[in-house]
Amino acid sequence: MLRKILATTALTAISSVMLGSVAIAADLPSTKGPPVYTPPPPPPAFSWSGVYIGGQVGYDWGTTGVDDVAPFPALNQSGVIGGAHIGYNYQVSQFVFGLEGSVDAASTRASDVSAGLSYGLHENEDFSIRGRIGYAFDRVLVYATGGGAYGNFHTTYNNFPIGGATFDSFNNGHFGWTVGGGVEYAIDNNWSVRAEYRYTDYGRQTDSPVFSDASGFVSHHIRDNRAQVGFSYKFDMFAPPAPIVSKY
Repeated sequence: MLRKILATTALTAISSVMLGSVAIAADLPSTKGPPVYTPPPPPPAFSWSGVYIGGQVGYDWGTTGVDDVAPFPALNQSGVIGGAHIGYNYQVSQFVFGLEGSVDAASTRASDVSAGLSYGLHENEDFSIRGRIGYAFDRVLVYATGGGAYGNFHTTYNNFPIGGATFDSFNNGHFGWTVGGGVEYAIDNNWSVRAEYRYTDYGRQTDSPVFSDASGFVSHHIRDNRAQVGFSYKFDMFAPPAPIVSKY
């Protein structure tokens, strides 16, 4: 009986000591440091890579040389142009490579009269498919562009001294080439604005105005310049992936 009493007393004393130690340890200050602050990662660098669409408007001017039995002087055509474009850019380091297609409606016109024969030229619309290569200074892109072009032109002839049925009209399309350059600025990750100059040579066209011109043919070489401004919207489908951030 005495041994049971002594054993019970010893167990009680040991339990009291252990509970007291736990309580003292709970009251001691923590040695664990404050949580480490991890700053958010920087935003991803801007990239010109991606598919984009946009619009442009500008001024078109040029010279059309005309050859006939009684030659016309060179005609100086001019007018307003405007349209839309679609393209794709791929950026490697600071170099940007791309392909762009554009379509424009035009009000470009020229006319003159020689020896009573009136000649008129009107550019209706034009198309182009061009390569682009540029160098990016972050959000500023300086680029050169060049490729194939197609223009549709309406020419008219009227011989006033003859009178009667002296009118001829032709509607012809011409393939040519175009080259130029520009600068583009990205306002944010999607929108950008641009300014561009291009020179286009549509080659030579020969008409046969049998009613208005006794010579039977008029040949002209169409070339033009254009200065235009525009905007583009770039889609994010080829943007760099967002960084992975751990959450605690």
